[in-house]
Amino acid sequence: MSYPEPARRPAAVTAAVVLLALMALAAVAYAVAGLFILFSTVNAFRLAVAGSAASSDEIDAVVVLVAVWTVAGAVVSLLAGVLLAALAGLVRTGRNGARVATWVVAGLGVVGGCCGLTVLGGMRAFPMQPGDEDRSTIELLARLSEAYPDWWISLGAGLSVGQVLGYLVVATLLALPPAAIWFRRPVSSPHGPYPPPHLPR
Repeated sequence: MSYPEPARRPAAVTAAVVLLALMALAAVAYAVAGLFILFSTVNAFRLAVAGSAASSDEIDAVVVLVAVWTVAGAVVSLLAGVLLAALAGLVRTGRNGARVATWVVAGLGVVGGCCGLTVLGGMRAFPMQPGDEDRSTIELLARLSEAYPDWWISLGAGLSVGQVLGYLVVATLLALPPAAIWFRRPVSSPHGPYPPPHLPR
């Protein structure tokens, strides 16, 4: 007795899986790049403020701040990469729960990306005006910003935009009718939605 072939994965689901995998790779690469440029940025910052009126304690405090911020950001990016890679693998298997989880992560990712762009735009549009008591700190932070490579801020902004668009595209692909039908199919065994044929004894 012959059985029909299991339903093939729709192109929309395959595209969503590929996009999730690419986003995971980008998150890991961004984390590694952030740690890689940390050392050169700190060295450039120390050289830039060597002749300033800032004390060594103030300079060290800024260095510690940027180190903690960079490492924390790298950890978050790595975790995001692992999560996206896991979602890509689960979505590929056709589990409907994986599709729902991806929608949740996509919603959080869109909110996070929009918040990052808002903060970056606000800092550009409304730069801090230092008072007499915190002028030294503001000047140190300005030197720190100049110590980063010219492409780093643009890369961060571009990845934030790409993150928002990527999550929106993935969520849309998984909501298309062919994907919805495929995820609702019975998945009860490794052989697919149909029972395996009985082998003759």
